[in-house]
Amino acid sequence: MMLLKISTIWKTSLIKLVLPEKLNIYKQKRALIQNKSKFIFFKKFTLFSTFISITNKDIIFYLWESFKNVKKKKYSFIKQNLKFQKFEQSNQNTYLFQRPLLKSFQWAQKGDLISDCSASSKGELALGKNLLVGYMPWEGFNFEDAVLINEKIVSKYTSLHIEKYDFEICKTGSEKITRNIPGIDIQKLDKNGIIKIGSWVEEGDVLVGIIIPFNRKTLVTYEKLLYDIVNKKIQNQKMLEIQEKCLRAPEGVSGRIIRIICKNNNENPNIIESLNQHNNNNNSSLKKITVYIAKKKNFKVGDKISGRHGNKGIISKILSNSDMPYMVNGNTLDVLLNPLGVPSRMNVGQILECLLGFTGKIFNTQFKIICFDEMYGYEASRSFVYSKLFESCKKTNQKWLFNKKTPGKFHLFDGRNGQSFSQPIMVGTTYLMKLIHIVDEKIHARSTGPYSLITQQPLRGRGKHGGQRLGEMEVWALQGFGCIYTLQELLTIKSDDVDGRNKILQTLLKNTSITFDIPDSFYIILRELKCLCLDLQLFKSS
Repeated sequence: MMLLKISTIWKTSLIKLVLPEKLNIYKQKRALIQNKSKFIFFKKFTLFSTFISITNKDIIFYLWESFKNVKKKKYSFIKQNLKFQKFEQSNQNTYLFQRPLLKSFQWAQKGDLISDCSASSKGELALGKNLLVGYMPWEGFNFEDAVLINEKIVSKYTSLHIEKYDFEICKTGSEKITRNIPGIDIQKLDKNGIIKIGSWVEEGDVLVGIIIPFNRKTLVTYEKLLYDIVNKKIQNQKMLEIQEKCLRAPEGVSGRIIRIICKNNNENPNIIESLNQHNNNNNSSLKKITVYIAKKKNFKVGDKISGRHGNKGIISKILSNSDMPYMVNGNTLDVLLNPLGVPSRMNVGQILECLLGFTGKIFNTQFKIICFDEMYGYEASRSFVYSKLFESCKKTNQKWLFNKKTPGKFHLFDGRNGQSFSQPIMVGTTYLMKLIHIVDEKIHARSTGPYSLITQQPLRGRGKHGGQRLGEMEVWALQGFGCIYTLQELLTIKSDDVDGRNKILQTLLKNTSITFDIPDSFYIILRELKCLCLDLQLFKSS
């Protein structure tokens, strides 16, 4: 392992960006199915993680499913079972697991690694992959921190997500879990009416078979007579005796069942009665079923990607491999970043990481960086990076790897027409990670939903079925284009005009003119002024 000490010569405030492992961006990462170690790192952190097992004795391993039998080298055998985590759900709905690094009958000494976790590779922190990155504009698609990616890396950034769905049977409810439900596919259900572990489910598939038998007490007089005659409820000229209320996979969900947890509280009814008396709640749960579904997610337009220096952006376009710019040796770029993102954030550490990572990939070597290296000489970081580029040029006998006039920059060719770009472009290897901000969980539209009790405006947030906030700057933008009718609608009946939004339905049905009242926010201002002893009153003009 080679030692490199990097610090910027422009500002001392850039030192914190040279230590990327301490950035907050690591809390927003998505663990990939296959992670790779980075070429540039500050120090190793994952060895101290509780998800990685390190042996404290000289042992021989025998693997059996998810367990390992540990023996001493001598003839006195001691058996010890260590259970690995398999597809546990994290707080961010990602997966946590441990995989063994040793094979069966393999000898290990004290301090050797036994297992890896979902965020490590051979004991090192690994949350992303090393990609070939170029800093150049591309027809405006990477403007304002937008990112262009190659379609060949879409499958490389595949992450596994775990979602759970619950169903409870209350004491006062009449639901029954069964498999005998007419009109549904019961091939994936077990004998109890619950989906089998390992089944592949699509949108609308039944997870738990649930029925509600009809109660004669809920029928009206003439329905009771018909029910007594045919012993079935007649509705819409059809005889029905049960009502289906199955738990189905929601819209847009497709994945594999990895776990099912059934909790039956009916085994100890005394506990339930004591809970009811304590909580004054008669709807206690008699049975709770939790279904865990694991699904894969690839890169899409709108997902968020980030480096280790705060250089994060949104994927704006996924180009085919044939359309991406390529180098002299024919290697196509994986990612195109905007060069304006470097001076705006003042994080020049990504430039040094990009160039040094390029040489690390050629030499297949990792570099450890340490800040404050200007004490060893003026421009020590830059001279070290250039020296490694020159060594890579000598090792591979490819002169285009190092140009004295433009070191670190290469001539690229447009993949669409094969023509060379007019200026040399900086290309290197950068460690990029996938963040938790994915477009499938961000897109949202509100039709109806709750309102705030104070402002009478729609709530904010996707989880509360809220709406999109129209702030001061958004109003200015609409005013600049003269959208007066759009503003009048958004700021009244679609916001806090209580009387207007109640009358809008009848107005549309009767095809009459729409009337707009004073929004409720104006009355809130009047009440706040009254708290300041300013009594403002409204009068209607004649």
